[in-house]
Amino acid sequence: MRDDEGFTELAERHRGELRVHCYRMLGSFDEAEDLVQETFLRAWKGRGGFQGRSSVRAWLYRIATNACLDALATRSRRVLPHHVGPPFDPGQPQRAVTDVSWLQPFPDRLWEPVAPHADQPEAAVVAKETLELAFLAAIQHLPPRQRAVVILHDVLGWPARQTAQALDGTVASVNSALQRARTTLRGHLPPGRADWAPSTPPTDEEHRLLRRYMSAAERGDVAEVAELLAEDVRTTMPPYPMWLAGRPAVLAALATSWDPGSPEYVGAFRMLPTRANGQPAAASYVRRPEEPSYAPFAISVMSVAKDRIVEITAFHEPALFPVFGLPARLDR
Repeated sequence: MRDDEGFTELAERHRGELRVHCYRMLGSFDEAEDLVQETFLRAWKGRGGFQGRSSVRAWLYRIATNACLDALATRSRRVLPHHVGPPFDPGQPQRAVTDVSWLQPFPDRLWEPVAPHADQPEAAVVAKETLELAFLAAIQHLPPRQRAVVILHDVLGWPARQTAQALDGTVASVNSALQRARTTLRGHLPPGRADWAPSTPPTDEEHRLLRRYMSAAERGDVAEVAELLAEDVRTTMPPYPMWLAGRPAVLAALATSWDPGSPEYVGAFRMLPTRANGQPAAASYVRRPEEPSYAPFAISVMSVAKDRIVEITAFHEPALFPVFGLPARLDR
């Protein structure tokens, strides 16, 4: 492959799915962007050695996977607050933690099923993938090579032989890694789950719950939120290490932070619907009493079961708002 223009066209055709692949490996949207660029750089340098024994897509995935493995050799795994400590103790002060690598969300607007080209029918399998936050959090518990095997074999649907070739291993080593990885993953499945299912669009009921939640947040209506939450709901807000377990704890925290008369008052909220990781999400903007407009605050990703919100992960990362296509500020 020596045609420079042809290489660029082929590489760019796969940018979106390679970004998703690197995100799964690393748990970070920011780092995934960097690793896609590293993948293209490595592919460019090695383009003369591409012999066409596999598809360009498989060749790029192999390069991306190994680039991610190299990166993971010097990085700690990405986590959420409930992985690093017990539930919040009201007697302890809140503080952001910068020495922990936190999981990041992925905007659905950049995650689109790949339309397979005539010479690459295997690309259709992308539609079966999952980016569910619970899955991303679970695979972070795997050693990097096991993580790669699970993603290539179980998520992308690659045969064991092709997976082994991508990792310069053997079919026996792939099967062994899969067995160990699946055992680990079962220990991190959400309650009531037996396996990982492909992501599906949010249901009408999930959209309804999201709208009710956003309306309640804008009004500061804790009683309305109480009707939406499961009894065992869990809420987190990385990069703050505190997390809340159970409806009473969540409502108590909201009652304080949404009360204009409280010293812990956060401010008035405005909310916009969005989607992240194939799940319903809300982008929250906050206006403090002395400020004229609403500033980006958090992207809250929701998990719903049995018509109740069972988990809210509010990513307090205003820098991610542009990649979600969200406004820089809201005037009202």
